[in-house]
Amino acid sequence: MIEDKILVLDFGSQYTQLIARRVRENNVYSEIFPFNASMQKIRDFGPKGIILSGSPSSVYAKGAPIPDMKIFELGIPILGICYGMQLMAHVLKGKVAKSLKREYGRAELIIDDDSDLFQGIGSSLVTRHSSLATVVWMSHGDRIEKFPAGFNSIAHTENSPIAAMSDKSRHFYALQFHPEVVHTEKGREIIKNFIFDICGCRPTWTMKSFIETEKERIRELVGNQRVVCGISGGVDSSVTAVLVHEAIGDALTCIFVDNGVLRQDEAKKVEQMLKKSFHMKIKYIDASERFLRKLKGVKDPERKRKIIGNEFIRVFEDEAMKIRNVTFLAQGTLYPDVIESTSFKGPSAMIKSHHNVGGLLKKMKLKLIEPLRELFKDEVRVLGHELGMPEETINRHPFPGPGLAIRCISDVTKERLEILRKADVIVLDEIKKAELYNKIWQVFAVLLPVKSVGVMGDERTYDNVIAVRAVTSVDGMTADWAQIPYDVLGRISNRIINEVKGVNRVVYDISSKPPSTIEWE
Repeated sequence: MIEDKILVLDFGSQYTQLIARRVRENNVYSEIFPFNASMQKIRDFGPKGIILSGSPSSVYAKGAPIPDMKIFELGIPILGICYGMQLMAHVLKGKVAKSLKREYGRAELIIDDDSDLFQGIGSSLVTRHSSLATVVWMSHGDRIEKFPAGFNSIAHTENSPIAAMSDKSRHFYALQFHPEVVHTEKGREIIKNFIFDICGCRPTWTMKSFIETEKERIRELVGNQRVVCGISGGVDSSVTAVLVHEAIGDALTCIFVDNGVLRQDEAKKVEQMLKKSFHMKIKYIDASERFLRKLKGVKDPERKRKIIGNEFIRVFEDEAMKIRNVTFLAQGTLYPDVIESTSFKGPSAMIKSHHNVGGLLKKMKLKLIEPLRELFKDEVRVLGHELGMPEETINRHPFPGPGLAIRCISDVTKERLEILRKADVIVLDEIKKAELYNKIWQVFAVLLPVKSVGVMGDERTYDNVIAVRAVTSVDGMTADWAQIPYDVLGRISNRIINEVKGVNRVVYDISSKPPSTIEWE
């Protein structure tokens, strides 16, 4: 039972997930609820503090997200961030108005009260002001013009006379800037002050404690039934399999499905790691022809995802019927999967469905076990370390559930997949030789649906184009293109064009997320 928890209410900010991550980095458990979560649900969660996220909305806009006002009567600390601050001012009878000048990006925060929330934050050495100051990240068009009763200003900027405010008697605090983003220099410390000094939380949530709690939950849930786990060799499914196996042992059967859109030698690597190292029961199913038939002629990426997701479940259910007493399907759904796919925990826009979420059949015969559902990718890697899994598996780059089908843009055929596989092997080989693999979040090849003119052996060619995608990231929610040295890119390009028949051009993707996504489809 986790006692010290922080609840984040999501009003639709792109940064909401970062707030929860910043709390968890301090070994305090945090979850995200939609802004309109019921008071019963909030009370049942039992938070020691609540953080109100930002939002693209204005508090005066029609249909602006407003929570149950009883949260302000719970007697626990509340921190409002950006829209969360404006919301507090608005509903607690202050005044919010449009700023004369929109404040976006870097700003110098002048601290007027360096106790509690801002304790140890400011510095007088980096500013032209005699007061304490720090650099923060702003993103707002409204500002506070009149305090709610009981509030006072604790910081300001040149554009915002009230950049932070507090009602210390009720332990209500609000910030106009975003402490959760890396651009706010002392943002982590501000959040740390809130959760420890103001909320009185203790750092009791660790991966070790998570393992024990989750194993007990899985045992109670499963009872005398049996579980199948779909594994792909990726970090998420592998960690899921090892964790569930530790909880119920041989009551777990892992099913590895060759869906025809896997990387080269994927099945062999999976078997070696899970079967030999962890002594698990693994069934290998070659369903490649079945999947490729379903994908024939399908160009739309969402249809690809749905087809592959549905076929996976059908294959699992077909195989599960051959095992007595199977009731559950374990899979490695992560927090970002859920948040990007639905408005599961707030009114955020759907970007694309994920294999682990969007592809599930509405009338599934198996019940789901998703032990990683509330974890971010970096937390899953830490979990893998705690479970004693090999570094090669833990540090493996993310690989999408729909596999190469969404990296083979447009038609998915055996011939096109073979070209992509060979190019992908070369990309990974050169990145590892250059000792860049562990410095990059994700790197892969993409087969484009275009051909280009080339010259090879004094003859004209009209062949395929391969795009190389490499990004740096912390959690996959945002990402920047990796600045791979030119000589490494040159070797990759040279090898692909010379070694992969049917390719005469290689390009490098230099877009970030947002506005792009990491995967092309």
